[in-house]
Amino acid sequence: MIPAIRNFINTNFTETQYQEFLKDLHSAFPGAIDFRVAETPVFVDKGLGDKMIATCEYIIDFIKDPSFKNKTETAIPAAERLSNEGKQPHFIAFDFGVCQHEDGSLFPALIEMQGFPTLFGFQAYYPEVLEKHYSIPEGYSNYFNGLDKSSYISLLKRVILGECNSKEVILLEIKPHQQKTRIDFYCTEKYLGIKPVCLTELFSEGNKLFYLNNGEKIQIKRIYNRVIADELNNMRTALGESIDLTKDYDVEWITHPHWFYRISKFTLPYLHHDCIPETKFLNQLESIPKDLEHYVLKPLFSFAGQGVIIDVTIDDIKNIKDPENWILQRKVDYAACIETPNSPAKVEIRLMYLWEENAPRPILATNLARLSKGKMIGVRYNTDKDWVGGSVAYFKK
Repeated sequence: MIPAIRNFINTNFTETQYQEFLKDLHSAFPGAIDFRVAETPVFVDKGLGDKMIATCEYIIDFIKDPSFKNKTETAIPAAERLSNEGKQPHFIAFDFGVCQHEDGSLFPALIEMQGFPTLFGFQAYYPEVLEKHYSIPEGYSNYFNGLDKSSYISLLKRVILGECNSKEVILLEIKPHQQKTRIDFYCTEKYLGIKPVCLTELFSEGNKLFYLNNGEKIQIKRIYNRVIADELNNMRTALGESIDLTKDYDVEWITHPHWFYRISKFTLPYLHHDCIPETKFLNQLESIPKDLEHYVLKPLFSFAGQGVIIDVTIDDIKNIKDPENWILQRKVDYAACIETPNSPAKVEIRLMYLWEENAPRPILATNLARLSKGKMIGVRYNTDKDWVGGSVAYFKK
């Protein structure tokens, strides 16, 4: 997106350089990166970056408003309610597609957001390896607010561990060693000392939760939660016997599962901003738009793009049995703005915030990027293409 830098990257790129980078990246945890890593980082100029950040801060103001919890109370399914919610989320991620005005200028469009962790561990490891193999110009960083890798990991520790010993904190997931994001779990364990633990490995005594750490019974004081309720519900039968997390256990959630529902696509219809596409709850739609080809139909709480209907028809809308769980959102037309040696790529950038306990606001810490040449951004939609996949963005300071 910055022509001089993009031209330098493309001109100096070699397949040997890329393969050496991948070999280095895979070396710490062989076989753990289960997604395609792109051939290039992304560079963002200050104007575009400032627009993304300003949009995030507008949404954070909305989240901080005293009415926010009341407005989002119905987002939480009755069967998924837990105790000990806490007063704030610890993580917020905002996904922006980079789009283009008619005059050729670029602008960010918010795609969705999540009050849930993302690749906070991997995004400390990945850029460090990348920078061994690619030249990053002075004045650009993947971190924000004066952070570097060391201070970023210190912040991550404060948020996730609090005052607990690392043994008393677990990263909770369903079959963590089979997840596509397992590289992030291993990086998190490397930097923070907390183990990825499967839900089926937990056991309780009274209202206390425990797990075995190398055979030693350890009480769990904090759960760094990576369990997505939708996935758990789909796998519950196959998973077999496991702890019922809706019981009132004496444990802190980092972050509490309710925030997955509160800060999500459910929030979008309440937001009105130049960089946020028009969004309506399907059950509150007064009439079906005549230009339906310019809209996309999304389930509220699916993940990884599952269930999204891109080419929406009137019948698609009429056939939805639970319209209260769907949104109709104006389509975002991603710009093919990343020049590559063959065809240009689209890009989506995720800004990743951390919110320390009792801090007045979350802090923008780092980011990730995903490049695509397919109809959708996700890695699964780009399996036969190059210069696509997971990456990171460097922002002009």
